[in-house]
Amino acid sequence: MSVQQARVKSPYAFESRDYLRQLVVGKVVQFQVLYKISSPNGKVIELGRVILPATGQTLPESAVAEGWLKLRDNAGRNEDSDEAAAVLERLRAAESKAKDESKGVWASGGTRIETTQDVSDPKGFLEQWKGKPINSIVEKVMSGDRLIVRMILTPTKHQQTILLIGGIRAPMTKRTNPSDGKEQVTQPGGEKAQHYVEERILQRNVQVYILGTSPQNQLIGTVRHPKGSIAEFLLKAGLAWCNDFHTTLLGNDMQTLRQAEEHAKSHKLELFKDHVTTRGKAGGDVEAVVAKIHSADTLYIRNKTGGEKRINLSSIRQPKPSDPKQAPFGAEAKEFLRKRLIGKTVRVVIDAKRPAQDGYEEREMATVTHNGKNVALLMVENGWASAIRHRRDDEDRSPIYDELLMAEQEAQKEQKGMWAPKPPSTRDYVDASETLQKAKIQLSVLQRQKKVPAVVDFVKSGSRFTVLVPKERAKLTFVLSGIRAPRSARGPTDTGEPFGQEAADLANKRCNQRDVEIDVDDIDKVGGFIGTLYVNRESFAKILVEEGLATVHRYSAEKSGNARELTAAEDRAKEARRNIWKDWDPSKEAAEGEEVAGPAERKDANGDAVVPVRNKDYRDIVISNIDEACRLKIQQVGTGTTALTEMMTAFKTFHVSKANEKPLPGPPKAGELVAARFSEDGEWYRAKVRHNDREKKEAEVLYIDYGNSEKLPWAGLRALSQPQFSVQTLKAQAVDAVLSFLQFPTQADYLAEAASFIGQETGGRQLVANVDHVAPEGTLHVSIFDPKVSGSLQESLNADVVAEGLAMVPRKLRPWERAATEVLTALRAKEEEAKKERKGMWEYGDLTED
Repeated sequence: MSVQQARVKSPYAFESRDYLRQLVVGKVVQFQVLYKISSPNGKVIELGRVILPATGQTLPESAVAEGWLKLRDNAGRNEDSDEAAAVLERLRAAESKAKDESKGVWASGGTRIETTQDVSDPKGFLEQWKGKPINSIVEKVMSGDRLIVRMILTPTKHQQTILLIGGIRAPMTKRTNPSDGKEQVTQPGGEKAQHYVEERILQRNVQVYILGTSPQNQLIGTVRHPKGSIAEFLLKAGLAWCNDFHTTLLGNDMQTLRQAEEHAKSHKLELFKDHVTTRGKAGGDVEAVVAKIHSADTLYIRNKTGGEKRINLSSIRQPKPSDPKQAPFGAEAKEFLRKRLIGKTVRVVIDAKRPAQDGYEEREMATVTHNGKNVALLMVENGWASAIRHRRDDEDRSPIYDELLMAEQEAQKEQKGMWAPKPPSTRDYVDASETLQKAKIQLSVLQRQKKVPAVVDFVKSGSRFTVLVPKERAKLTFVLSGIRAPRSARGPTDTGEPFGQEAADLANKRCNQRDVEIDVDDIDKVGGFIGTLYVNRESFAKILVEEGLATVHRYSAEKSGNARELTAAEDRAKEARRNIWKDWDPSKEAAEGEEVAGPAERKDANGDAVVPVRNKDYRDIVISNIDEACRLKIQQVGTGTTALTEMMTAFKTFHVSKANEKPLPGPPKAGELVAARFSEDGEWYRAKVRHNDREKKEAEVLYIDYGNSEKLPWAGLRALSQPQFSVQTLKAQAVDAVLSFLQFPTQADYLAEAASFIGQETGGRQLVANVDHVAPEGTLHVSIFDPKVSGSLQESLNADVVAEGLAMVPRKLRPWERAATEVLTALRAKEEEAKKERKGMWEYGDLTED
């Protein structure tokens, strides 16, 4: 039964109607026809009684008894049955009693209710009532998402208007558009949605929460029945879609509606009966490193195998280059993303793949998180990107799409980023390398500064870059001093030098778009700036050389003051046979190359060469480590090792304390001093970070007091910031050393056997070393003796290694080596014996014979 709506004009009219509405709407009733009459238009009207089985109440008796109905003046004239007469008699008695008790309309002082049909100021109404519950009655259901509601603002003031249900869009029903008089056709599912809503809330008591207004100034609100939101029920039944444009009005409540819609999709209900999901994960949650920022919504990532690919951040767009208001913010938006992500490890989930079409390549849409924060949301929150408005059937969207829409609205409100009223006041970078004259002017400025902050904008080759200097607003072509990297191919038809591409790849991996520091020494003939580039406070030239992807240019290295560092790095690359040096044979090096670091030959007054005298510098030592190339780490016994013992006792006590169990504040950096937990004994030692793997979250560390190294997870590292444990308090005790007068084999198996032999002969013993020579980079060349065994200078560890056929005397000697004639003679004799007995490296004959 539905009660016809009425315009309220007289006192108690609304109350009378509302009594009847609340009594019968939605209830099961029975009815009895007592008599029939004919209307003026010829229709037959049946009159009778209504009975409510649940309560036993009858109408109109109950309404008359409560004073909400009056008997008509002509009551009884048309009734011709005894039953009708009896009913009339009871009604008159009930009315008389209601009058006596002043019930309903018989009460004195009735008030008139003012009902307004249209909202004259929707914005003002929204401002007054937003977020406040308004008791209301649904007067009419126009469609599944459109109602006419009576909002009871006060007991005497009602507002009746059209209300759009927030968060949903239902199919249209048949109706005439008042603006142009055209009839709108019912969409599939429209009548079902309308009927669904009518059954549940038509003429029911509901609460309305005003959320906003539509572009047509119609009110939008949430309609809540005592059992819940009608929007959620309608979506769950598959009779409506979520309305993205209402997300900013509903806030977090939109997620509930999304879940309801997803339920209907998964069960293929009504509007979604033919639904086929187009969204699927192309890959799980993976870790990757951000290799390059293409724009504020697009970046390149590098996976653990080294492969790179391009991804787009799901559901956001950079400032539009075609929009004159947004375009000026594009560079700042990209820089915002670069500063936060370049080189960082992120988690990536591919939300969707869009095939290549309309000239665009295939694109992967992804959710990227860094330190638990969604990157797309970060960009939108700061006003550096906007949320894409997807089509209703477009499921290739971010899983937090609603949050993005809300974040954009908040950023606009706070005028952040590209929503600022004024464009950024930035000026373009000046190309200082464009001409030699410009370069000379800029050189005078940069030479006066040390470690100037800069950004690598482009990698041209392993040793050549385009660098931006924000402080000077200058763009430079920057060339690494002291080295020469092999040339990489400059196009698909060009052929680069061996290892040129590898050098360029390493430069891209370590430097591209990174914050760096530069020291400028000079300029070249075409305006390129020559100097040192530091990545994470480490010279990139040194990194290239150490990886065997560049060679030292002696003249420029000496000129820049980096010769010692670069030469030491090159020596390590040679010994490790890395890349360029993979076939390096020390016996074939030119004599002049070997004598670069040695002193010049001296002559006496007659012009004859003076034979150098062998150095005698004996020290008590302990060998703490032997690497795979037979290079040593030694500790000099004395005050240093005593102080180390005391320090390590305090160091271990410090790290046992729970109060000091603090991890590193961020990822470790190459060259950084840390406390490291040695994997074999679980104790803490001072260490230096050699290399850092951000993908695996582990670092290779060198224990500076003992010389051994290993790879550890970041969790096994702590900050070494305590003054009592610093290298200023006690310098690193492990010193680089090599055995004098020896050249080790290049074959890996012989080299490993030599390292093993040295370890067996020296392990756990205090020995004596004569420092025969100190190399420019600080490496000690030593002859080692066991004081309990060695009876002469010829009885040394060096001699024992040669005697076992595990090393040979170099064919080309440095000046300081030639001074030790007696030692060399004894070593050569040992070498000849080893050859005859086919020991070690001589097992297949003399390697030095042509």
